[in-house]
Amino acid sequence: MLIAIFRAARLAVLAAALVACGPVQAELPVQGFEVQAAYPHDTGAFTQGLFYLDGVIFESTGLEGASSIRKVRLADGVVLQSRATDPTMFGEGIVNWDGDLLSLTWRDSVGFRWDLKTFAPKGSFRYDGEGWALTQDGRSIIMSDGTPTLRFLDPKTLKVARTVTVTAEGRPVRNLNEIEWVKGEILANIWMTNRIARIDPRTGAVKGWIDMTGLPETLSQRDPDAVLNGIAYDKAGDRLFVTGKRWPQIYEITLKPAKNPVP
Repeated sequence: MLIAIFRAARLAVLAAALVACGPVQAELPVQGFEVQAAYPHDTGAFTQGLFYLDGVIFESTGLEGASSIRKVRLADGVVLQSRATDPTMFGEGIVNWDGDLLSLTWRDSVGFRWDLKTFAPKGSFRYDGEGWALTQDGRSIIMSDGTPTLRFLDPKTLKVARTVTVTAEGRPVRNLNEIEWVKGEILANIWMTNRIARIDPRTGAVKGWIDMTGLPETLSQRDPDAVLNGIAYDKAGDRLFVTGKRWPQIYEITLKPAKNPVP
């Protein structure tokens, strides 16, 4: 039923994305990419959150009855550790903070705190609205909720310290899905598109787009729900990874210089 709802809403979501993003694509710089390596990825994983830490990938998966948090060996895709989350809830984004792993749910307005090493439950927290994705900048936990608003949370209380509205050429950008802090910017998948936004965390302004069109999974229409969703960054190795829901690969990429750069 949930997948059917996604598919029924697909045209409406794409139309909304085009309204938010389409007119500005000719103005903002657009970067391409080169694939440096490809690693196996579980095609059963409906990827909602992704980050890289201490040599492994941490991933959260969604769908009611199939949501989980997991630790994955990058080289061969082997799931080293996993824990199913509440089967009545749809799992969403994850982030690490001070020995914990925090996870969101989509429409239940509740998040969970887990021990990062053991995945043992340590508590829960509440938030208003939907939960889509999490990342952190070393000072704040950053949360997306599907709207143009990003929330910056106090890591101790998980209360909203400030918000920023994401805009492209002054127009709000919706459907900010999985997010990642990379070199002082927030990278955000735009749901059901092949675009990643490069966001200024101070102003919310989109500085440019990364166009992931050309990856094999972006060219296939066999599963309309298997969209680009998952960004992870290895800071020590300066490596950027992307994947998607039910994709067979995690790709390590480098970015090409931008086209039509802003003067």
